[in-house]
Amino acid sequence: MSRVCEICGRSYHKASIINKLRGNYNRAGVKKQRVNLQSKVIDGKRVKICTKCLKSSLKK
Repeated sequence: MSRVCEICGRSYHKASIINKLRGNYNRAGVKKQRVNLQSKVIDGKRVKICTKCLKSSLKK
């Protein structure tokens, strides 16, 4: 299962994990912040869309 919005194509972006004591042996890590996907039935087909697209589709 892919974690990509089928309308706009948003997937994830990288964010750094900040440690209180950083140095040569305690480096800042990198994590993935995934998009908030919801499943919705559109035209009889179930699609995964992000909440940003879901919110804009309700306005139309």
